[in-house]
Amino acid sequence: MTDDHAELYDTAVVRRYFDKFDKITGHLGRVAAELESEGHLTKLEARVIGAYVQRLNLTFQSLGYKYLMTGRVDGPLPGKLTFDRHESGFPIAQELLVMANDAQQADRHLAQLPSETEIKDAMIRQIVGELAIPTRLQFTLSQRLYYESLRNGQQFWARNDADVQWLGETRERKSWLVHWAVYDTQTNLPVIYMLNLEDSGRTPLPKDNRRWPQVQAHLMAQSLNGLKLVTIAKGFDTDFDDLHPKRLRRIHLGPMYSSSFTLQTGPISEVLAAARPEPGQDWALVWTVEDLRAEREETVKTGWFSSSERQIFASSPFVGKTLADIGATSMERMLIMPERPFQALAEKRPAGFADVRKFVVGAGGRVLPQR
Repeated sequence: MTDDHAELYDTAVVRRYFDKFDKITGHLGRVAAELESEGHLTKLEARVIGAYVQRLNLTFQSLGYKYLMTGRVDGPLPGKLTFDRHESGFPIAQELLVMANDAQQADRHLAQLPSETEIKDAMIRQIVGELAIPTRLQFTLSQRLYYESLRNGQQFWARNDADVQWLGETRERKSWLVHWAVYDTQTNLPVIYMLNLEDSGRTPLPKDNRRWPQVQAHLMAQSLNGLKLVTIAKGFDTDFDDLHPKRLRRIHLGPMYSSSFTLQTGPISEVLAAARPEPGQDWALVWTVEDLRAEREETVKTGWFSSSERQIFASSPFVGKTLADIGATSMERMLIMPERPFQALAEKRPAGFADVRKFVVGAGGRVLPQR
């Protein structure tokens, strides 16, 4: 643990923490739908993002089961959830690494545990016969629910290997959308990647037993937050002569700021403090999209008698003027928050937020875009 990390010691606090994320992830799908309606995302891209958000929600549900009895059971179990209270607001990456290991052994654990019906029957007997709260049995049931959720295998893991979707065919080239995701170990944030590429190879990429495993391994190895998109794209372009990256996006889901859980400084801290929102409404989540586009191709020699096409990527129009080289064509930040914090933000109008796109969560969970 570092000074940026904190543990949750109390059952009620753990439940409030995961309830908050359950609501937030529900809003993220609506934001993706709004971006689709505005033309910023295609229907397929919105569906891909929505699927990762749903997997992230399942991860929080599983961790919620694991730590359901925190503070209620004596001894080292069930342990305490550790989260990044300063830079992220999300659970630390180690929580997902342990969860992935637990998933590998879920069947063995479930085979050793009583069934849910047996546990509930024993709980009733203890309540009626001994007039006691069946805390230990409640813990056993929470662990059974945890391993049952892991056995389904649909969570957002620390590494979510690349998948590919067919887009069509242009210039006698097949067009694909390759997508994958990681839980970044440095920032403790979920990060989604989407790569649009053209394929001039003979065998369709997902059916190519030579190229597809190499593509998956290459992309996962390069999925580091410290690498600029242009570095990732140029490396891919160089390593695969018949695969031509046309657009690469990196989507950071977070940080999540909350006056109840995180230690934030600067304007966002003042906004949340001034809002004085109702319980469960004291949060704001940042959604950042880095976007790199190829503007043209050029032919380069790759050997004595061979040549290949290489992509020339468009840099930000502000490079050398007002911004440092971000390694992408553009970068957009969005802020998702409930009405009360947004009202406080609109009243204070702190510096640095004018160009941030806002999405306000209104009554009934409606997401309203604002400027």
